[in-house]
Amino acid sequence: MGPHHGTRLGQTLPVRGFWKSPGWNAYHPRPTRAKNAPVQVPARRPRAAVPRAAIRAPGSAAALDRAAMSLWKRTIYKSVCLSLALLVAVTVFQRSLTPSQFLQEPLLPTLGLQKAQKPSGHLVNPDSFWKNRKDAVTLTPMVSRGPQAWDVTTTNCSANVNLTHQPWFQGLEPHFQQFLFYRHCRYFPMLLNHPEKCSGDVYLLVVVKSVITQHDRREAIRQTWGREQESAGRGRGAVHTLFLLGTASKQEERAHYQQLLAYEDRIYGDILQWDFLDSFFNLTLKEIHFLKWLDIYCPDVRFIFKGDDDVFVNPTNLLEFLADRRPQEDLFVGDVLQHARPIRRKDNKYYIPGALYSQASYPPYAGGGGFLMAGGLARRLHHACDTLELYPIDDVFLGMCLEVLGVRPTAHEGFKTFGISRNRNSRMNKEPCFFRSMLVVHKLLPTELLAMWGLVHGNLTCSRKLQVL
Repeated sequence: MGPHHGTRLGQTLPVRGFWKSPGWNAYHPRPTRAKNAPVQVPARRPRAAVPRAAIRAPGSAAALDRAAMSLWKRTIYKSVCLSLALLVAVTVFQRSLTPSQFLQEPLLPTLGLQKAQKPSGHLVNPDSFWKNRKDAVTLTPMVSRGPQAWDVTTTNCSANVNLTHQPWFQGLEPHFQQFLFYRHCRYFPMLLNHPEKCSGDVYLLVVVKSVITQHDRREAIRQTWGREQESAGRGRGAVHTLFLLGTASKQEERAHYQQLLAYEDRIYGDILQWDFLDSFFNLTLKEIHFLKWLDIYCPDVRFIFKGDDDVFVNPTNLLEFLADRRPQEDLFVGDVLQHARPIRRKDNKYYIPGALYSQASYPPYAGGGGFLMAGGLARRLHHACDTLELYPIDDVFLGMCLEVLGVRPTAHEGFKTFGISRNRNSRMNKEPCFFRSMLVVHKLLPTELLAMWGLVHGNLTCSRKLQVL
């Protein structure tokens, strides 16, 4: 309500009622008399008597009537004002006891929004709060949130030709030049999406990096360790599986493989695909695209296992390992490499020129064959990775992102991303009793995976079980 008109609250009102006002006589008609008859004074005459000279004066009766009428109008006006003042006082008193719908509106978010607008240099109009209708006010959470859906719909990426003028750039190999030309192109449109994989109570999300041409590997995983579960046991949520893909690297094969992939996805509904070429250097793109996707669609997933499509995973051991872990922990566990040095030999797959990375060693990182991380940490990793330039080795890049967060990955003996034995010819790499005790073993072909899965889950008798959990 606006400012009060008339009597203010707390002001002492005059004890002069309607029935004590001089205008009361106007309600009683005077008795008729002869023209020259003497005036008869009533028995109950008011104290403030009219002078006799005024009564005897010519026209005094009309003047008295006008005066009485004026007093009567003023009295009515004062009475109405008094009634309005009392009504306002009663209304304010009732609202102080029972807040109205308007006063129940929370003020804290509004104040928070005003504080958030301070750095812009624009003052907040205090009158806007009072002028807004309640049904038009939308309270926005104080925490900034990202997009609610994948927000990249077009591919508009051009080469950074400014690099051609740099002397160090001219000495790089062509594939590194290609990588640096387009390193600023971070996100691409989605071709296949399944946000429903994160709906409901999802305890573990199994995410597999794959290539569009490797359908046989995806099929072997679906039949073995990638099989989805309604419950992880012990009252925990579901286990869901997803495959991460780009597009075919060869232009002449792209349309054909895309049709096959669309058919595969209609059958299984477990493929996330983005519109960038599948290549070794683009594995880092696959990492950041998944982290962004997870941040958008999976706010409540507890844990994520991320691995390659040529590894053996023991889901029972994974779930047993996670039984005592909390999703709030900074859990990032795998086969961790400490003090690894960049490889400077040009004939090596992981060669990195000094112009691209000049430091002597990498931060600690987990081998990309397979690792476990908490859902909360994965969502924070998305924002940390956005602060760094892309790096052509995906697992090293994730180690750099962890370093931004101040999180060190944890090594675990059950993750063997370089094989159970570094010696590829060792019999240990073919022994099912070792596989039954591990969490992750790299690497196996699809036929080897199916055979090993059958041995581990068959009537296998082992002399002893390794304690790796």
